[in-house]
Amino acid sequence: MKSRKLVPWIALVIVVVVGIVVLVVRSRPDNSPASRAHRLEQQLACPVCEGQSIADSNSPQSRAIRDDIPRRIAAGQSDAAIRAFYVSKYTERILETPSNSGLGIVAWGLPALAVILGSASIVVAVRKWSRTPRLTATDEDEDIVRRAREEGE
Repeated sequence: MKSRKLVPWIALVIVVVVGIVVLVVRSRPDNSPASRAHRLEQQLACPVCEGQSIADSNSPQSRAIRDDIPRRIAAGQSDAAIRAFYVSKYTERILETPSNSGLGIVAWGLPALAVILGSASIVVAVRKWSRTPRLTATDEDEDIVRRAREEGE
């Protein structure tokens, strides 16, 4: 009986592990120069537009940055160095994603905390629900059912 209760949990663990493996394998970035340039264009915001990345904008500044990124990659600069250059030139607002420090930690941490707390709440609710005692039929209940069956026949 106890092993039958474990089957759904084992299946859930298998699904989660497979999902994590797929995410890890698919999240490995392609480090070709073209892929790096495209990734950087998506990570940098247009300095003069609202809500557009360098990749989506047709402003002269965005075109100039798009032309400059492949030159910097060819010169051997890392993605972090290229981002740092543009941050020094345009401030942190050029970054499409929040940084991993200061308020950026809050922007990354709050959604993760919400998912963790929500998952924990669901686990607690399911455990509480599964431990709720089940009512058993009394002799009076069984008599009512027996009489209803006899009347129906």
